[in-house]
Amino acid sequence: MPKIVDPRARRRAVAEAVLRVVRREGVAGASLRNVAEEAGLAIGSVRHYFSDHDEVMIFAMQELGARIEYRVGSHAERLLDPGAAGERRTRAEELLAEFLPLDDERREEGMLWQAFTTAARTRPELRPHAVELEAGMRDLLMRMLRGGQEAGSLPEDLDLELETLRLSALLDGLTLQATLEPDRVTPDLLRSVLRRHLQSLRKEEGERGA
Repeated sequence: MPKIVDPRARRRAVAEAVLRVVRREGVAGASLRNVAEEAGLAIGSVRHYFSDHDEVMIFAMQELGARIEYRVGSHAERLLDPGAAGERRTRAEELLAEFLPLDDERREEGMLWQAFTTAARTRPELRPHAVELEAGMRDLLMRMLRGGQEAGSLPEDLDLELETLRLSALLDGLTLQATLEPDRVTPDLLRSVLRRHLQSLRKEEGERGA
């Protein structure tokens, strides 16, 4: 009896092989041949599930984005639940911390995401997907800041668009520095910088609402 292969599982296995190759050799090293070898497949088998190399790379990029979004999603749901101001602050910090390389898993994801977004500058097939995922992150940050504003813990006149961009740039910059110099930019330092930034957005105690 012929072996039944789950196409979705096979595509995801190829995507994981892409990510392993990119982690070692960068996006430029993730040729179809290298990916097939990493996945333990013949090139013809990879082509059976993907129309071309571009589709392989895009799918791997989307799988990486989905992995990050799934992890962040649980924090986002808790943040949207009603709660005391102190709880909201803790939940907001936990959510944002998921974008930082605070452990091996998040450090690897940060390095991979940087590799793909850097490659997207010169590879037009990747750029729309990088832009879409970055826009999704900014939308989440905007909703988080707006929620804090509506709860009275952030100033009513806070420029949400500007502060969303500033927070996004902070997370990207911290991730870049921490992946380049993990011994200097430690998880404790990352949390301290993030916490200081969030504190700078909040009202003074006497000005706070609920």
